[in-house]
Amino acid sequence: MSPPTPRRRRALPVLTAALTALLCGLASPAAADDGPPDWTARPAGGTDRDARQYVYLEGTPGTVLQDRLTVTNSGRAPLTVRLRGDGRAGDRIRFAEDTVTVPARTRADVPLALTVPHDAVPGDTSGEAVATGGGEEIRVPVRVRTVGPTLAALGVEDVEVSGGTIRYALVNRGNAMLRPRLAVRAEGVFGTLLDRPERPLPLELAPGRRVERTEPWPDAPALDAVTVRLRVTASGGARDEAEASAAYVPVVPAVGGGLLVLGGLAALASGAYRRRRTGRAGPQPAPDARPAVRPEPPEQAGPPEEAQLPLATEPLLKAGAKT
Repeated sequence: MSPPTPRRRRALPVLTAALTALLCGLASPAAADDGPPDWTARPAGGTDRDARQYVYLEGTPGTVLQDRLTVTNSGRAPLTVRLRGDGRAGDRIRFAEDTVTVPARTRADVPLALTVPHDAVPGDTSGEAVATGGGEEIRVPVRVRTVGPTLAALGVEDVEVSGGTIRYALVNRGNAMLRPRLAVRAEGVFGTLLDRPERPLPLELAPGRRVERTEPWPDAPALDAVTVRLRVTASGGARDEAEASAAYVPVVPAVGGGLLVLGGLAALASGAYRRRRTGRAGPQPAPDARPAVRPEPPEQAGPPEEAQLPLATEPLLKAGAKT
């Protein structure tokens, strides 16, 4: 084999460079697929420098709040985007169009509206506006503030004491979120049996919500009459109290005492029955006893009365009979 000529040596670098450029051209589409999408979704208004990072809405209960979402297509082909809301506040969003087709190198401003419920609680809620298209999904944060007077009202009810458990229910009667605190006190015949200071409960009570809870009392008395009092409080001046009474009686002594009482009553009833039978069965005379002789009345003075003869009676005769 003859060694390569100088011309061939000069052609090899050229072929290598061309092959490298071809391979890079083939790999560029794959690299582009891994890059960011060629479209965006964000709150309307502003420029790239001062663009809003989220949709902010504020209003009173019952009002309709409005804003716009901008979808920008920087690609070379039309883009179809589907819009929806997500989250607690996002579920209330309604878009003017749920599906939008944006031409190439164009943007579209899509109006959106959110209705604040009439029973909404003053405070902040959040959600998201979700745009899906071209195999990508973009989420835009949405923050909603409900303004209005705040009423904190908390109630405790249905208190019941049973053995070593205290049952009760908490009710939020206001329009503000509450984090209740509970204090428990129990009084017996001879003084205080239980005194637990106020402590926070592991729950957040929404307006109108009712929750049933229990409070353990492992060292409840065995014999006593108690009154249990519950006091609940929350921020905003919410406060309420309720109480319940219960009697603790040992089970075994109570059963034994009941048996003694039943036994005594049975003995008294048996004695009374025997005395009744003895009273009914009186002494009877002997079979050979003679009957008692009654004395005759004394004779009266004076002549004896004549015996009255029986009157003879005849039947009456008809008219013309003998006289």
